[in-house]
Amino acid sequence: MSEPLWWQSGVIYQIYPRSFQDSNGDGIGDLKGVEARLDDLVALGIDAIWLSPIFPSPQADFGYDVADYCGIDPRFGSLADFDSLLAAAHAKGLMLLLDLVPNHTSDEHPWFVESRASKDNPKRDWYLWRDPAADGGPPNNWISDFGGSAWELDPVTGQYYYHAFLKQQPDLNWRNPAVRAAMLDVLRFWFERGVDGFRIDVLWHMIKHAGFPDNPVNEEWREGWPEFMKVHQHHSTDQPEVHGIAGDMRRIADDYGARVLVGEIYLPVEKLVSYYGTEAAPGVHLPFNFQLIGADWHARKIAHRIAKYEGLLPPGGWPNWVLGNHDRPRVATRVGPEQARVAMVLLLTLRGTPTLYYGDELGLEDVAIPPDLVQDPRELNEPGIGMGRDPVRTPMPWDASPQAGFTTGTPWLPLNPDWATRNVVAERADAGSMWTLTRELLALRRAHPALSIGSWHAYDAEGDVLAYERRHQGAWLLVALNLGGREQRLALPQGRYKLLLSTAHRPLTIEHDALVLAPDEGVILG
Repeated sequence: MSEPLWWQSGVIYQIYPRSFQDSNGDGIGDLKGVEARLDDLVALGIDAIWLSPIFPSPQADFGYDVADYCGIDPRFGSLADFDSLLAAAHAKGLMLLLDLVPNHTSDEHPWFVESRASKDNPKRDWYLWRDPAADGGPPNNWISDFGGSAWELDPVTGQYYYHAFLKQQPDLNWRNPAVRAAMLDVLRFWFERGVDGFRIDVLWHMIKHAGFPDNPVNEEWREGWPEFMKVHQHHSTDQPEVHGIAGDMRRIADDYGARVLVGEIYLPVEKLVSYYGTEAAPGVHLPFNFQLIGADWHARKIAHRIAKYEGLLPPGGWPNWVLGNHDRPRVATRVGPEQARVAMVLLLTLRGTPTLYYGDELGLEDVAIPPDLVQDPRELNEPGIGMGRDPVRTPMPWDASPQAGFTTGTPWLPLNPDWATRNVVAERADAGSMWTLTRELLALRRAHPALSIGSWHAYDAEGDVLAYERRHQGAWLLVALNLGGREQRLALPQGRYKLLLSTAHRPLTIEHDALVLAPDEGVILG
């Protein structure tokens, strides 16, 4: 490839600001706290930070209900604090991405306050209003992702408005040109301020079928599943017109140079890749690839997913990979602490841009939240079905001081119970820790372009072994991962090999032209 852009060779690190570092003792992380920890991120070796929403918000869904797209919530600081953070990040060679939430606003946003004031208000059509069904109920059978009908009756005007999530999060009408123009100006506002890109929340939700027909019923739905899965979201998501919106956003980003747009899209990979757009009509730079988050942790199945994804990428489409985020169980919980180390090697050696979720570099696991401390509206709406997100949003443990160095007050969510030993200071001092492994992998990506921008090639393996080659300008590296708990072997061609990394910290072992992998071991050979 030609000289890579920063977001192609780099690694993105997601920060959940409420939980990263509190600077004023209120128990909630803030922008000054993030700025104070930039040197820690530089020491780890990441290239860009992505901040979950920091805009003014009533916090019904912790910032994903935006009341002002061009400000900073006082809980996190001020625009001056943001400018200081951005300047400090750039001075240290770090890029900064914001989390844009364009599908819906808060019901306290001035736009919605006007829209619900009357049927003839100029902003009425900025949101999705419909008359009741013949029986007086909701206009159709669409279900909120947080449970219950996706329609809320407004008693003043007698119409329902649509909300894909909480009733406090009304969906914007992106078919309205005025809405599109206003939101595109939001991108320009932050690009002018110097941000390096956006992660675009629920991009695939942003256009709905113009006729609002019922969604097909999911005949396979079972008790214990989230309620929204009672229907297939055929008409409420992933409509063809959404690609025009992505194209509009892409044109603005490209006007500002090497900026990046990352689209949140939970769709099968065959549909996901369409969000790259085409050469004539580009879409977002990186449609988020969540395949590893939902994958069965089985070598053959993951190998198939990787090869299929690589094969489906459009010409010029740059891949990306994610192991965890603010919505899904942590990788160490999903696959166990030993395999989490193997998973980190996988994430940071596949072709494409990796996104690393804060705390995963420590091997953090989901934290059990007592019922009286639950904050997440998703869990409060549908308790007991495993959709609560608080367990993966707990405060970052920095050291063994009171409250793990996160705050001098009471943390908004409980700390991980092993925070006194599983924290940044302790792991930085431990040559065998997950933090050290992550730093070593990030250093290898910088030292070996084959790992960051090289081509990917499947390598024949059996059993619990997942293997592949990375190649670039004559350089050749082999990644071999044992996804099981028993010793495995991988046949090697005759030659000499150098061990670049082993998660088991043991010498290279080759017997009868086969690499011997210890249980739960990942290696990189050069």
